[in-house]
Amino acid sequence: MARGRKKGWLRAALIALAVLALLPIGGVLIVAVLPPAPTILMLRQAVRGEGLDYQWRGLNDISPNLVNAAIAAEDARFCSHHGFDIEAIQKALDHNAEGGRIRGGSTISQQTAKNVFLWPGRDWIRKGLEAGYTVLIETVWSKRRIMEVYLNVVEWAPGVYGAQAAAQHWFGKEAADLTPREAARLAAILPAPRRYKAASPGPYVRRRASRIQAAMGTVRNEGLNACVRLK
Repeated sequence: MARGRKKGWLRAALIALAVLALLPIGGVLIVAVLPPAPTILMLRQAVRGEGLDYQWRGLNDISPNLVNAAIAAEDARFCSHHGFDIEAIQKALDHNAEGGRIRGGSTISQQTAKNVFLWPGRDWIRKGLEAGYTVLIETVWSKRRIMEVYLNVVEWAPGVYGAQAAAQHWFGKEAADLTPREAARLAAILPAPRRYKAASPGPYVRRRASRIQAAMGTVRNEGLNACVRLK
C-alpha cells in the first residue's frame, strides 16, 4: 500500500513538472500567432489607477522609422544575435562598475520576453526565467515577430503601451505616420518613459534623440533591419 502511494505521488509530481515545463512553451506558441493579452505590468499599473491604453498594430501598420529607431537605440545587433548580446552585456558591466548612471545590456528579445511573460523586478528567479523565455522566443518566433510584439507591448508613458497608443498620446497621429524625428524621440524615452516626454522634450531627450536619429541612417543604409523585412 505504501509503495503504491509513493508511486502515485511520484507520478503526480512528474505530471506537475511536465505541465510546468509545457506552460511556457504553450504561451510562446500562442503569442507567435496571436496578439498577447495585457501583461502583468499593464494590469498592475491599471489597478493603481494609471489606465490602460494598449492598441495592437501589425508591423505593416507601424512606421519603419520606429523599427530603425528601436534598433539604433536599444539593440544594434538585433539581427545578428540569438537573444543575448554578450558584447553589450560586458560593456554594461564595465560601465556600471565605474559608477554613475546604471546601464543595461538587455536585447530587444530579452525585453520582449520580460514584458510579455513575466513580472517587473530584478530578482534572480525572474532573470533566470527571462533567459529561458528569450531562448524560446528566439527559437520559435521570427525576428520580425519579436520586433512586432516588442513595439506593441513596451511602455511609452504611464498607462500607455505600444506604438499606436504612443503615437496618439505624444503626437496625435497613427503609428504608421511617425516621422524619423518623432520615432527617434520615442526611442529616446524608452529607458525611463515615466520620467521623460517625447513631445516638447527636455535637453537630455533632445540630445539622445539626435544621436538615435543619426544612427538610424546607419541602420537603414547598412541593412541592419533586414531581418525584420520592412515594407
